[in-house]
Amino acid sequence: MSEQQVQSPLPGLFYLRPAPDQPPFVEVGSVVTADQSVGLVEVMKQFAEVKAGVAGTVTAILVDDAAVVGPGDPVMTIETSD
Repeated sequence: MSEQQVQSPLPGLFYLRPAPDQPPFVEVGSVVTADQSVGLVEVMKQFAEVKAGVAGTVTAILVDDAAVVGPGDPVMTIETSD
C-alpha cells in the first residue's frame, strides 16, 4: 500500500461539494476510482473537475471547502493497494 496525493490542476477556489446544498464528492474513508471526481476548482467562474487519479481509499482531506489553492497544491491523500 502507498499514499498518493491528489493535486489541484489549477489555481482558484477548491470546492469539496458540487453545490452548497449537495453532499461532498468524497469524505475520509471513501473508496474512489481513478477517474472519479473528488472536487472542483473554480477559476474566473469556470469550474474544472479534480479527478482522484488513482484508485483507493481517501485517507485525508488537506484543504477546507472553498479554500484558495495553487496549481500542484495537495488537496487530499488516497491510499492505494498496489
